[in-house]
Amino acid sequence: MALTRLKEILDDALSRIKESKTSEHIANIRNTFLSKKSELMSMFSMIGKLDPEERKNAGKEINDTKLAITEALEVKEKEISEKELEEKLMSEEIDISLPGRNFSVGGKNPFHIIKDEMTDIFLGMGFEVKDGPEVETDLYNFELLNIPKDHPARDMQDTFYIDPNTLLRTHTSPVQARTMLEKKGQPIRMICPGKTYRRDDDDATHSHQFAQIEGLVVDKNINIGHLKATLELFAKKMFGEGREIRLRSSFFPFTEPSVEVDISCINCGGKGCNMCKGTGWIEILGGGMVHPNVLKMNGYDPEEYSGFAFGIGIERVAMLRYGIDDIRKIYTNDVRFLHQFKKKI
Repeated sequence: MALTRLKEILDDALSRIKESKTSEHIANIRNTFLSKKSELMSMFSMIGKLDPEERKNAGKEINDTKLAITEALEVKEKEISEKELEEKLMSEEIDISLPGRNFSVGGKNPFHIIKDEMTDIFLGMGFEVKDGPEVETDLYNFELLNIPKDHPARDMQDTFYIDPNTLLRTHTSPVQARTMLEKKGQPIRMICPGKTYRRDDDDATHSHQFAQIEGLVVDKNINIGHLKATLELFAKKMFGEGREIRLRSSFFPFTEPSVEVDISCINCGGKGCNMCKGTGWIEILGGGMVHPNVLKMNGYDPEEYSGFAFGIGIERVAMLRYGIDDIRKIYTNDVRFLHQFKKKI
C-alpha cells in the first residue's frame, strides 16, 4: 500500500477542512473521508492482501491518517460552532426598551378554599373523610335514611331521577348509610364533602347543584351535647372566636330530635343588621341525633348505640365568609371574580 496515497488523502482532507465555513461543510467532509465506504476506511480491508513487509506498518499509517483528519475536523467544528453561536447572539440582540411580560397569578375558587379549610377543621377533631357516588339508588338516598315513599323529598320537582330507582343524590347523607353498613356496628366519626343536586335555582342564593359536608358520629353514650360542642368549635374555627351558636328545634326524617343551627351574625356580632335581618343570627346548617330507625336499618342497635349527624352547605359558608351575594358567581368562569381570592406572592 503506497504511503504516498495516504499522504494525498490527508492533504486533501486538511485542505478542505481549512476552507470550510459551515457545520454542513464539516459534516460533508467527515462523510467523504471517514465513512465506511470512503477510500481511507476501505484500506483497512486491504491490509490482509499486502506483503508481510508492507503489512507490518500499514495499519499504523492508516490509523495515524484517520486520527489526523478526525482531530482537524474537531478543531474546525468547534471553531465554526463558536462563530455561528456568536452570529446568532448578535442577530438576536435584546431590545431593552421593550416592555417586559407580565404573568398573572391565578386565584383559587372560594368554594375550594372553604371546602379545604372545613375539611382540615374536622380532620383536626379526629373525623375521617369518606366519599360516595353522586348517582345513587333510592335505597341509599331515601329508604335507609328513614325517608318513606310518600315523603315530599322524593317529588319530581325536587329530585333529578334517571329512572324510578336511580337518581342524582339530593344530599351527601347516603354516604352515612354506606359507612354504617361498611363499619358493621363499629364506632364512626366521619365527614363526606361532595356535590348534590336538586331542582332548586329560583334565586341568587340557590342552585340546582351545590355541595355539602355531611358529618356523622356513632358510638355509645353520644348525646346532643356532643353535637353542640362539635359545631360550636367548628363555628369558632371557621368564623372567629367571637362566634356563638344556637340550636332551634326543626324536623329532618333521619334525625330525632332535629335542630337548625344559627351562628351569631359575623357582620354585627349579634346586634342586628341587614345581613341578619335584624335578628342577630344567621342560619348555617342542620343536624340532630341520628334517628333510631336509621341506626337499626344500617346495622346498629339503637338501645346500645346513639349518634349525631349534621350537614353544612359549602357555598353557604363561602358566601358568608366572603360576602358573596350570588351563588352563581362561584360556578361561572369570570376570572375577575377569582382574582379577588388569589394569593399575594
